Amino acid sequence: MKTNIEIEKRFKELADRSYSENRYVFTDFLDMLQLSAFYAIERELSFAGLTVFGGIDGCERCMVRFGSIDNCGYDESFPITLLHVSPLQKKFAETLTHRDFLGSVIGLGIERTKLGDIFVKENECYIFVADSISEYILENLSSVKHTSVKVQVCESIPDSITPEISEESIIVSSNRLDAIIARVYKLSRDMAIKVISEGKVFVNGREMTGNAKSLKEGDIVSVRGKGRFIYDGDEGITRKNKLSVRIKRYV
Repeated sequence: MKTNIEIEKRFKELADRSYSENRYVFTDFLDMLQLSAFYAIERELSFAGLTVFGGIDGCERCMVRFGSIDNCGYDESFPITLLHVSPLQKKFAETLTHRDFLGSVIGLGIERTKLGDIFVKENECYIFVADSISEYILENLSSVKHTSVKVQVCESIPDSITPEISEESIIVSSNRLDAIIARVYKLSRDMAIKVISEGKVFVNGREMTGNAKSLKEGDIVSVRGKGRFIYDGDEGITRKNKLSVRIKRYV
């Protein structure tokens, strides 16, 4: 696995190439750790023009586009294709999970970096992929587990497929990151601090190593292995001098 120093060096090379050659340059899909490394030097790269996108708003795996209209003189969309994978005969299909769809696509010899977020519901899958491998998947993905499937290009994900969000109110001692993570995931305060110190917590794509950060309305918090939620602001102080806050949890 590449170190942050190697990843940051690669980002700088892409930014320099885009700026010097007056053209757009794209990364592959980046995971949370790689995106966090990008955000750590975002200001240093801003001369090239930067855009982060994964296919729709809120994606965890995203590409970075280096370049701007001012520098390049034109606009260029992200090289991302949305594929819809579904059973040929739904009534005979096995129960198919995120892991099943991902494993079948990677089983074709495709690297994970060419694949973005995957949305699964009722044995159907919508997956963002790099344009460069979309035709290969269309031609070669014929089954997931033992279920025969068809693959089609589509323009957008139906609302019924996008992640569901449950709205909740919780009572915490403060809007500090450790306090809210402890309450949301039913952890002790010490365990929440440990999870943060281990680099498993990201706020708006940025890795957190300190637990004292105060969350702001709209912050997206991701905890590796546990899920994501949006901090939706506070509702005021309770009679016992606690803080009531709203969250929107991805389910």
